[in-house]
Amino acid sequence: MKEVLLKTENLSKSFSSGGTMQHVLKNIDLEIYRGDFTVIMGASGAGKSTLLYALSGMDVPTLGTIAFGNEILSEKNSDALAVFRRRHCGFVFQQSCLIEGMSVMDNVLAAGLLMNKDKRALLRRARELFLKVDILEETWGKFPAQLSGGEAQRAGIVRALINSPEILFADEPTGALNSRTGLSVLDTLTSFHRQGQSVVMVTHDMRSARRGNRILYLKDGAVLGECDLGNYVTGEEKRHRKLKSFLTEMGW
Repeated sequence: MKEVLLKTENLSKSFSSGGTMQHVLKNIDLEIYRGDFTVIMGASGAGKSTLLYALSGMDVPTLGTIAFGNEILSEKNSDALAVFRRRHCGFVFQQSCLIEGMSVMDNVLAAGLLMNKDKRALLRRARELFLKVDILEETWGKFPAQLSGGEAQRAGIVRALINSPEILFADEPTGALNSRTGLSVLDTLTSFHRQGQSVVMVTHDMRSARRGNRILYLKDGAVLGECDLGNYVTGEEKRHRKLKSFLTEMGW
């Protein structure tokens, strides 16, 4: 039986817009399992990113609970949530969000030093991670503006993984990339998942979604259905057909 990493009960998120209440998430009961590559899909406005931010402690639900092991995230204040994220989570966004005035290496080390980790140990891990994502030593001293889009996003993944997070959250990580560089980022995420990294990714792209082993489909703020694809195998046509059939059933 899989270990539950995150669990929500009656998770709801609402906000007021123009005097009208908008219900973005509606009574979601959900379990995220350790070691899974969970993909969240749905039409624009379905609540995908809102769910990701709630699960990661970046946003606070209006109602319901979010549990990470014995910790109830929905009961923590902003300072406690910030500590939780640093200890347990890594984040990859549509843009790399690297700090422009710092080298690529310093961007990565800064994230580790926030956890008061030993700099020499951080350097060793950073070097290992950079090489795993095919960013060679001559690039480590460059500034973000000197990187290609794919390099910057892969460097962002290194920064997200420097503290060995229990879960990696990715929000449309290939959305701003062309097909070729997007593929390299997907290969990077797949590689780390195969090494045991838990991943939760929001995407609207079928090519990206195929990398997950579990697909959740959101509609109007609720989980309409889910699909088990099993672990990713390169070029598996059966996998593509199964996902396409599921998305068609969901009204994609």
